[in-house]
Amino acid sequence: MPSQIAVAFWKLIENGQLLKDVTASLTRVLVGFAIGGIPGIIIGILMGQSSVIRSLLNPIVAAIYPIPKLAILPLLLYIFGLGEASKYAVIAIGVFFILVVNTMTGAMGVPAIFTEVGKEYGASRLTIFRTIVLPSALPVIFAGIKLAWGTAFLLIVAAEFVGAKSGIGYLIWNSWQVFSIEQMYVGLIVIAFLGFITLLILDGLEAKLLPWRKHV
Repeated sequence: MPSQIAVAFWKLIENGQLLKDVTASLTRVLVGFAIGGIPGIIIGILMGQSSVIRSLLNPIVAAIYPIPKLAILPLLLYIFGLGEASKYAVIAIGVFFILVVNTMTGAMGVPAIFTEVGKEYGASRLTIFRTIVLPSALPVIFAGIKLAWGTAFLLIVAAEFVGAKSGIGYLIWNSWQVFSIEQMYVGLIVIAFLGFITLLILDGLEAKLLPWRKHV
């Protein structure tokens, strides 16, 4: 079996299909992550630092966050069609709420004494945010980024099962439909490898941005 998977892997590389599928999936994940992740971090920080904004938005987040994002995929397909937009949307929605909750938690966890000291020394709000709030919240934000990144891979594979003609999810599902089990295993191995490599990259980025933390 491993030898058959290796042969299928080589054939997919040789005919260019694997590169095409990997590129398609990664592009969708990156675009969807940016669309949902950037607003998620911004809104999470605002909610963490403002009780007024938190009281307004927290009930909405609490109500929508538990809804399985794959459950709304049919609705997104109806709204955006079978093209790329629906895939971007399901990833964006999935990562948005994870990052809102984690970022809000990180921003709320900043000890009040830190900001009070900053104010005593005459630091502006922007300076306090840049030098106190953001560095204190970054560890939790990065934890949220990693969770959201893993979720994005899960969502894109599921989204590519329907309405896609490329991507790792399409490769896995199409291989199953035609009983090409070796190619299906190739898809599973590739998606696991991509997740592993990208999380290593995130670990490296975290170590660079948070040098004061001990990384074992």
